[in-house]
Amino acid sequence: MELSRSRVQKLIKDGHILVNAAFAKPSLKLQPNDKIKLTIPANVHSDIIPEDIPLTFVYDDPYIIVVDKPPGLTVHPARGHLAGTLVNALLSYYPEIASVGSEKRPGIVHRLDAGTSGLMVVARSEFAYQTLVKQISRRELKKVYLALVKGHPRVGNGFIDAPVGRHPSNRKQMSVISTGRQALTEYRTLQRFKGFSLLEIRIETGRTHQIRVHMSAMGHSVAGDPQYGGRVSFLERQFLHAHKLGIQHPVTGEYLEFVSELPADLTDVLSGLEPVP
Repeated sequence: MELSRSRVQKLIKDGHILVNAAFAKPSLKLQPNDKIKLTIPANVHSDIIPEDIPLTFVYDDPYIIVVDKPPGLTVHPARGHLAGTLVNALLSYYPEIASVGSEKRPGIVHRLDAGTSGLMVVARSEFAYQTLVKQISRRELKKVYLALVKGHPRVGNGFIDAPVGRHPSNRKQMSVISTGRQALTEYRTLQRFKGFSLLEIRIETGRTHQIRVHMSAMGHSVAGDPQYGGRVSFLERQFLHAHKLGIQHPVTGEYLEFVSELPADLTDVLSGLEPVP
């Protein structure tokens, strides 16, 4: 089989060429006795239909995409949400991600709840996907959120180390439970309002509903989150925004940090609250 230079470069970019059991990089110079493994991927047909859904992109290059997800958008198709998801939208902009990562969640290396807005990184190549997944498993991604919670935490700045797992009686919810997986959340109070506090929250782990569960367990539910005790009349979605995202670029190794300011619906909420000392 003969492969063109451009075909080989794409195979390298997509992570299908290994040299000495490690992903090859385009700049790599081969040495005598190097062991090369080449995998020619099958043509992948995804059942997920691309959809023309407007998205805001913060960054992209041949390996990664950083998207500012709007609230109300589910990340990937699942039972009850087969269309109208972030993945459907991404496939219309970047059809090549259909062959990256999981067939059902192409390109997706981490998620945000449907009601949460803000930054997500998406992989455009298999090499980037595998590298980012490893970064996440090693807890190397920097993920910082802004959240409005009910009440005022007794300790203004704190750290929560409490395992999170499936709720024993309500399978649609998560809870702090001894049989759950370790979940680490650090928070600091940015501003206090009458009845509420604006927190900056950094998570070291990425458990399902982690922030929402930890805040609820602390007695300070995320405002606008009826599932975990945060229902309020002036919010139609949870006040939770993925504000900062820091990663090591999967190819260059450069540290990249991205910022998304609070969207208008949440800044409007803050402007209507009464600040307190």
